[in-house]
Amino acid sequence: MSRTPFRGTRRTGPGQARTAGPGPTRTAGPGASRTARDRGQASIEFLGFLPLLLVVALAVVQLGIAAFAVQQAGTGARAAARTASLDPLDRPRDPAAAGRAAMTGWVADRARIGVDGAADAVRATATVTLPSLIPGVSLGTVSRSATMPRPAAAHVPGAAPEGVLAP
Repeated sequence: MSRTPFRGTRRTGPGQARTAGPGPTRTAGPGASRTARDRGQASIEFLGFLPLLLVVALAVVQLGIAAFAVQQAGTGARAAARTASLDPLDRPRDPAAAGRAAMTGWVADRARIGVDGAADAVRATATVTLPSLIPGVSLGTVSRSATMPRPAAAHVPGAAPEGVLAP
């Protein structure tokens, strides 16, 4: 029966066993082993790759913030159009103020809301300046619009509906 060396040992010659230590010398001179010269290589490669990782992470966060601001502009435009489509006596507040109230605070501070309409519909447009994580860089603005129909003429109690003759 042949004997195999214990784990952690290697054969260096016939019948000789040597324990596997930390390796050859730790100097990085011309005669040093490859493992001694490669010490710290992973750290240097990581430091070289780190700026790229940070730029990608910053871009992902910036994209998320921009998408959120666009969504909030749509919400503000819908709320402003809904409020503007109400009968002026039933309106709880100004349509632009209602649109800002529907948005998150930091987006509402950057928003401009305009309302225009005709006899049958109201259109509200919310324009939001996109925030930037990099100081001094402007990403521009984004606009979202919403159109809501105006209700038909208000029904007066005791009056006959339109198209129906009163008795």
